Amino acid sequence: MAIHEECGVFGIQGDALSAGAVYYGLFSLQHRGQESCGIATTDDELNVRCVKGMGLVSDVLSRDKIQDLKGSMAIGHVRYSTSGGSVPENAQPIVSH
Repeated sequence: MAIHEECGVFGIQGDALSAGAVYYGLFSLQHRGQESCGIATTDDELNVRCVKGMGLVSDVLSRDKIQDLKGSMAIGHVRYSTSGGSVPENAQPIVSH
């Protein structure tokens, strides 16, 4: 049986700098997916902010973008394409209103 690397998810709760912590978590998980990445945060008022795009963590998530992601809860994703095309619409996390 072979082990296949497919995507990576990292989340944190209860840290005012949650997006920065998730950035470093995703950077550590970059080997799990290099197609796209993103981070979504939420604050106590349930305002959701999300930044995502095609490419590596260090290319998509700049310092300025991370600083704009306010909130004490965050989740991030690095994508390895297992289904669907390699297009920005498949970058995660997916936010729905």
